[in-house]
Amino acid sequence: MAYEVSTTIEIAATPENVWAVLADLASYATWHPAYVGVTGQLAAGSTLTITTTHPTTSRNMTAKVKVLTVDPGTELRWKSNLAGVTISKRTFRLSPTADGTLLVQTGTYRGLGGGRGRAITTVIGRIQDTFVAINEAIKQQAEARQRASG
Repeated sequence: MAYEVSTTIEIAATPENVWAVLADLASYATWHPAYVGVTGQLAAGSTLTITTTHPTTSRNMTAKVKVLTVDPGTELRWKSNLAGVTISKRTFRLSPTADGTLLVQTGTYRGLGGGRGRAITTVIGRIQDTFVAINEAIKQQAEARQRASG
């Protein structure tokens, strides 16, 4: 069974400034609430190595994701596999608005521990909370870039 999480935020910055935040992989460790490092090349077909902090143990975990779409100012999408099975897909979509950019972040997850009921609800809730925190962090970074560019 697949579970989808989606969050949306309005950002008072151009799609180009929001994209600049997403594309600056080396800076993720300074602003991202969960990723302590991202390495690799941001190009369709490439592999990124993401080091993240586990929310309950505070231990670092490393995952490799395959970049599916890199459309500057519009969309970034990747997927991760385990034993040849796609376990997650993540998408960041940017749309221009009258006041800046609408960012929609979605994730589709499979194999979340095989649990049901409350356990899955807790995991999905944590993912949702993390997405909200990521959106807020992207907003802060992009709006700072917007102010700096005048």
